[in-house]
Amino acid sequence: MPLTRRSATNLLSDLSVGKLSAAELMQATLTQIDKVNGSVNAIVSMRAPDDLMAEARAADQNPSDGSLHGLPFAVKDTASAAGLPTSMGSPILTNNIAASDDIATSRIRAAGAIIIGKTNVPEFGLGSHTFNPVFGATRNPYDLTKSCGGSSGGASAALASGIVALADGSDIMGSLRNPAAWNNIYGMRPSWGVIPGEPKADTFLSQLGAIGPMARSPADIALLLDVMGGPDPRQPHNTVIEPIAPLRAANLTGKRIGWLGDWGGAYPMDAGLMSQCETSLAVLSDLGAEIEILSAPFSAEEIWDSWVTLRAWETSIRLLPFSGQKSQFSDNAIWETELGMAMSAMEVHRASVIRSNWFKCAAALFEQYDALVMPSTQVWPFDVNIHHPTEIAGQQMDTYHRWMEIVVPVSLIGLPSLAIPAGFSANGLPAGVQLFGPRGSDAEILALGAAYHDATNWPQKFPALMEAA
Repeated sequence: MPLTRRSATNLLSDLSVGKLSAAELMQATLTQIDKVNGSVNAIVSMRAPDDLMAEARAADQNPSDGSLHGLPFAVKDTASAAGLPTSMGSPILTNNIAASDDIATSRIRAAGAIIIGKTNVPEFGLGSHTFNPVFGATRNPYDLTKSCGGSSGGASAALASGIVALADGSDIMGSLRNPAAWNNIYGMRPSWGVIPGEPKADTFLSQLGAIGPMARSPADIALLLDVMGGPDPRQPHNTVIEPIAPLRAANLTGKRIGWLGDWGGAYPMDAGLMSQCETSLAVLSDLGAEIEILSAPFSAEEIWDSWVTLRAWETSIRLLPFSGQKSQFSDNAIWETELGMAMSAMEVHRASVIRSNWFKCAAALFEQYDALVMPSTQVWPFDVNIHHPTEIAGQQMDTYHRWMEIVVPVSLIGLPSLAIPAGFSANGLPAGVQLFGPRGSDAEILALGAAYHDATNWPQKFPALMEAA
């Protein structure tokens, strides 16, 4: 099997015993970038190849017990990596060279990974379609005319096209789960607080976004989660879990899994997508799980109302440092900022009460079920040249992000969720579902995912376009 198709676990095992050199792996990575990145545009702000080869040869001369020693790695362009731009896809930040690593990046680097560059994102990470005025659009490796999703779109496309074996992502509104589905890979949104963000400004109130690992198997997800996770003493809401790698697949016999589908019809779906997602249920059932179809457990409109309020409030705060240059914002960023800035404290409080009620309702569900499952997206990958879908199955979308509403129940209350592949449409477009559980059940969710992966191995169906490139 070519190096660029092998798992991170396999590559790191060979690197650790000298069966594979970091220089050999880096050369294979650079060759794959030359071969495919011009088509997919997944890697941006790349370091000089000569410098990368020199760092790889140095890694070979200085063996380490770091769990990622010698592995090429590209950092999502919403996170900082010292010496590289943190552009966030915005013209405002094109010359913003990071002086230091973010917490998660520093942990990845300390584990021995070699940072090769950044992965492309939508402007400021807003929206689930990766395009921006700085680097352009990232294309789907399974169909270059389609979106790869987002905001961790560059990371997902890099994994699907064999550029990297591990990637970091982040997820506020499905930014790990949507591109994982559309690129036939795995993405893990951990329990809120497992991987700390940056201790900047408010660290008490904001609880929507999460940083997480992406890979072509749950075992590799676990490996990177162990590296990135762990408490930060400067932050008040750490969620501590035990190390998970090496991951062992769960025995699904007797496990109770609830299928929430389209939330009782609340979420419109593209034709054929629901039936494709339901094929994952058959796999879980064959493995011994008891699948139950559930009705909507909470008002979708209340969840959406809470979400739009809290997301706009948090986004407006995040973009506040750039408010003097708002004329350079995208329409989406302007809309979110203006909506958030106009809110009263009581509006935010009311939205958080809804969030609290949904959390209590979900906790009661998890007393009956080991995990819940829903589709990861409401649409198939769409034309890369449009900004976002404006309707689904004849239903008009009233905001730029309403088409991703199906990820909100998980995001709103910070649950651990593993995006898992669910096969392909008749014309070869990938689909995926999200498998989630109560806060702190990250290891259990990954173990369920590992059993599913062993039975399906979907990510080994590499894009034919990348094979032929």
